[in-house]
Amino acid sequence: MKAAVRYYSRSGNTKAVAEAIAKAAGVEAVSVDRPDAALNEPADVLFVGGALYAYGLDSHLKDYLKTLKKDDAGKAVVFSTSWISRHAIDLIKKGLNDAGIPVEETTFYVKSKPGDAQLNEAAAFARSFL
Repeated sequence: MKAAVRYYSRSGNTKAVAEAIAKAAGVEAVSVDRPDAALNEPADVLFVGGALYAYGLDSHLKDYLKTLKKDDAGKAVVFSTSWISRHAIDLIKKGLNDAGIPVEETTFYVKSKPGDAQLNEAAAFARSFL
């Protein structure tokens, strides 16, 4: 099963979760603002993460979601971190749905900075989809 992990993080919290998910999946976590963020081949499972910034997604993640197409992934799984709200999950799901990619209902969320326990939970979460 081919997996991919894409995320955007300003503070490093979402990056930490993305890296835990990627390690469990045996792939690299790639920030969507990197030139190599595009999916060169379809993924069976695409993990996508981000956070809420001023009640919306950062433009890097919004723009990345707009580049995705139905054939890029068999399904998507969403994760998020934030200090305030889980709303980023809904916004990421909408972007993935708009691209025509099926999105799993189950998501992963960490309020504030993830500790070792949350990172272990993120890895277990990822393995449940692989």
